[in-house]
Amino acid sequence: MQRFQGVQKVEVFVRNLVQSLFQSPDISEAASYEIWRHRFIHQRLSLGVGLAFIAYLTFTLSQLNNLWFNPENFKLAWLITQMSVELGLLGGFILLRTAIGVRYPAFVFLLLTWLVTLSPQIRATIAGFSRPAIIEWPLTFFSLATLIPVCWPLHFIGQAGTFIYYLGTQILFNLEVEYPSDWMTSDFLFLYFFWICLISNLSVYLYDRLARSEFNSRLALEQAYQQLQVEQERSEALILNILPVPIAQRLKQKPVKTIADNFTNAGVLFGDIVGFTELSGKMPPAELVQLLGQIFSRFDHLADKHHLEKIKTIGDAYMVVSGLPIPKEDYAERIADMALDMQKTILEFNAETGQKFQMRIGIAIGPVVAGVIGLKKFIYDLWGDTVNIASRMESHGIANEIQVTETTYHALKDDYSFERRGSILVKGKGEMTTYLLKGKKS
Repeated sequence: MQRFQGVQKVEVFVRNLVQSLFQSPDISEAASYEIWRHRFIHQRLSLGVGLAFIAYLTFTLSQLNNLWFNPENFKLAWLITQMSVELGLLGGFILLRTAIGVRYPAFVFLLLTWLVTLSPQIRATIAGFSRPAIIEWPLTFFSLATLIPVCWPLHFIGQAGTFIYYLGTQILFNLEVEYPSDWMTSDFLFLYFFWICLISNLSVYLYDRLARSEFNSRLALEQAYQQLQVEQERSEALILNILPVPIAQRLKQKPVKTIADNFTNAGVLFGDIVGFTELSGKMPPAELVQLLGQIFSRFDHLADKHHLEKIKTIGDAYMVVSGLPIPKEDYAERIADMALDMQKTILEFNAETGQKFQMRIGIAIGPVVAGVIGLKKFIYDLWGDTVNIASRMESHGIANEIQVTETTYHALKDDYSFERRGSILVKGKGEMTTYLLKGKKS
């Protein structure tokens, strides 16, 4: 079992290593194309160093095979050169994982380029001649153009450094040029390497332009998507500010023209500011709306505190309900607590602002129908006899009092204090016995 787990860990390590080497840096994490290209060069250099090390290792094994089985083909200078390059590649691999390598990958790129292209030249220089590497140079230039096809000036500098050494050592040390074949001439080599470098750099230039264009397009798409998410969140917040969360979710999942639900037990509250209509004629509109907004904002916080659902405001009237859209057993207690807190809040507001506002509050409990209707400016609304009675409790009420129905009284009398008002004539209902809620029993 432990052996199997060990094999799994090795597989996970190899998979993560391969993914880190072959995957390009995430565009969304880069603020600009230059930053992304910088990371891309660093990441692809790690892959290039690994491949170059493996390639040189195979040639080293070939030399060792010659040493053991074909001594006549064994070349010690080649073996030393190959092992020196392998050590340099290992050093480059380590350097890439340091702060210097991460910050200056272009510097590491040039060092490793010249390590591979100049190693045969240094060997030839030590031997006293100069020989163009018609295999190592094209292979290196094309490999780098394939693995790291960005920033063509960097490739050009790497290639120029190789030829500067090649020509410079000839001039400085007066080295004899030894061509790989008798039919080769300097003109041929010039055209040969000219076209190799041109094709390599042209392919890098074209890919770099394509990568920049793709980066900008994907970045613009990412920004547009993020902006869309922001707008979607704003829209959703606006919807949730208008509709209860369960209702909004139902509309999102399956848009319908009408949503209507029956609730057997609900508490409906209407609150109205006494004399506010008369006050509107004596006060500037902006100041009036500001005062009303301050009061209703405090009521909104109370609704959240008691987990009630604000239905709407009509002028200076405030309507809130308990027991829906998610039914609650203590719906009657919640609506009573809301009414008592509204009374305290209006008194506190008067003390803070110097106003003399009074409120009539009416409560009724019973069955209601709740839902959303219409196509434009839809709201979550209530219908039913309980709603009408709650409205009458408020309109037939007394300033600074909370008038409730007899049904509400019987539901709350064990925990709350009441004063019997008596029988009053309610429009559309006739004589009704009502009570005034005074407070919560200690």
